[in-house]
Amino acid sequence: MPHWLNEQHTAIRDAVRRFAENEIAPVSEELWEAEAFPYDIWKRAGELGFAGLPYPESWGGGGGEWLSYVIVLEELARVDCAIANSLMANSTVASLLSNYGTGEQKDLYLRPILDGRKVGAIGLSEPNAGSDAANIATRATLEGDRWIIDGSKTFISNSGTEVTGPVVIAAVTGTRPDGRKEISSFIVPNGTPGFSYGRKLRKIGWRASSTYELFFERCAIPAANLLGERGAGLRQTLAQISTGRILIGALALGILQGSLDRSIAYMKERRAFGKPIAEFQALQFKIADMAAHAHAARLMLYDAAAQKDAGVRFDQQASMAKLFATERAMEAAHQALQIHGGYGVMSEYPVSRAFGDAKVLEIVEGTSEIQRMIISRNLLA
Repeated sequence: MPHWLNEQHTAIRDAVRRFAENEIAPVSEELWEAEAFPYDIWKRAGELGFAGLPYPESWGGGGGEWLSYVIVLEELARVDCAIANSLMANSTVASLLSNYGTGEQKDLYLRPILDGRKVGAIGLSEPNAGSDAANIATRATLEGDRWIIDGSKTFISNSGTEVTGPVVIAAVTGTRPDGRKEISSFIVPNGTPGFSYGRKLRKIGWRASSTYELFFERCAIPAANLLGERGAGLRQTLAQISTGRILIGALALGILQGSLDRSIAYMKERRAFGKPIAEFQALQFKIADMAAHAHAARLMLYDAAAQKDAGVRFDQQASMAKLFATERAMEAAHQALQIHGGYGVMSEYPVSRAFGDAKVLEIVEGTSEIQRMIISRNLLA
């Protein structure tokens, strides 16, 4: 482990690992098959302080550091990446509310998503606006003391559940003098008239993470539900992106470590040609690569998180860590499946489920191609 980890980090890791192995692992396959949001697990994670760990104690958070939160997500994703993603997506909403919300907004919307009563969803992506966030088309028009929202969102994690709390969305509120769109952030409570859900989206991975389309048709919210300054929405959202990349990298690290752990256990148990398959050098090399990549990814992610905690710029480190961790997780999930042979393609085996989960990580919070653009642009600046 890196030298800057302390006893508190070890205690957090041990607590989350026990929780994941004792309470999540036994139901992971069932949640995968049913594509069901884990209500009891989410509530329990909130009660244990996992969801609110890096947020202010004054609003129900743990007052902890982001490095500790990375460890939480890593350990959860080691067992079930979908559940870890629910915390990750919730944290984006929590960060927006914590950084830009009024005291009343924090009390109404932040506190419940930190203690497990509710789960937050962020509504940015649209059918024609994914990585190109500035191209969103959803509009919000101020009419008297209400904002009227029209448009749609897609690929929205944590949406459509019985405990979905605030959905924080980005919408166009006008045109800037230079012709660019003015984009603002809004808090839309679940159940607001004019706000409806479309299809439940079925995914290659993250199947226990609830994902829906969102539709807004003359959806009226109070003017007070504007989050932060008018026109600051895109800047607010993009300010969370680098943190999100560290957290997605943490999910990838969990998959990478889980793939390694399962492969080692299986290689010791499985026999072929009269001996344990652990004696075959071709398979030994696969786990050697996994171990080296897990160690490197952990160092990169922990370093990026430590830089965030120290208040210094970390966007380059976040992009590099996200790129490396997610691509190595995909590779490790592939090799773990290969090691397991025919059993690896059966969904009852965690290595199969991890393979689908790993692919998603190369797409969200900026694709691998986007990360390479960011890194090279910074190098050439």
